[in-house]
Amino acid sequence: MLVAFGVLVGVLVALLVQPSVPQDLSRYVAMAVVAAIDAGFGGVRAALERTFNDRIFVAAFVLNGLLAAGLAWLGDQLGVDFATAVVVVFGVRIFQNLAAIRRRVLGG
Repeated sequence: MLVAFGVLVGVLVALLVQPSVPQDLSRYVAMAVVAAIDAGFGGVRAALERTFNDRIFVAAFVLNGLLAAGLAWLGDQLGVDFATAVVVVFGVRIFQNLAAIRRRVLGG
């Protein structure tokens, strides 16, 4: 319940403040957001499976975001597009978690 409240407060603050991201950093922020969405769906899945651990959720949220942004930065330094790999990996995980949530909620 506390996690849902925190997410709601975060969304409301973002809507009210509407922060702007410099163009140079937007690529890294996008990678971090994709990783955070993955962690969020993973947390929902774990809650439905009754295996949710708040420490693991927070660690996944922060570390996945840092890893995704770090890989995008490293790719830029090496001249390789790691951002596509990050989006593909986390995208697959998002859809896997969403499918598991759907099966848990709707059955089957």
